[in-house]
Amino acid sequence: MVDDGSAQSQNIWPLPKFYFRVTWDTTALNFQEVSGLDADSQPIEYRAGNSPVFSRVKMPGMLKSGNITMKKGVFAKESGLFEWFAEIEMNRITRKELTISLIDESGAPTMIWRVKNAFPVKVMGTDLKAEGNEVAIESIEFAHEGLTIENV
Repeated sequence: MVDDGSAQSQNIWPLPKFYFRVTWDTTALNFQEVSGLDADSQPIEYRAGNSPVFSRVKMPGMLKSGNITMKKGVFAKESGLFEWFAEIEMNRITRKELTISLIDESGAPTMIWRVKNAFPVKVMGTDLKAEGNEVAIESIEFAHEGLTIENV
């Protein structure tokens, strides 16, 4: 008898990463790629002068988050990314919460990354090539103040 997979546990396979959604405010854009969803803790090394151990102790220190880069296709009459970037003034920009959702085959989110106080720091337009045969891709880079991950 052929095993059709219906008896298998849903947790046997890792999640595919090609179906996701990015939203902020009331905007939902379809991106081709999202990278930089990482955070790390910079260790602090300390040794007290009266410590009998001749080595330093390591403790968790400040949290650090890298920038998030998103790439998407260029569409006619769609300029929301450039409009947000154009709002930048000296030390003033509208910060927004980004929500990046990994979607399962039924359309429901399985993992959600919530990015706090994000703002654009770099926008890159597409490269133009007369002999090319590719889709026009633009990218935007966001700085932020940390992210949280939710398993739904």
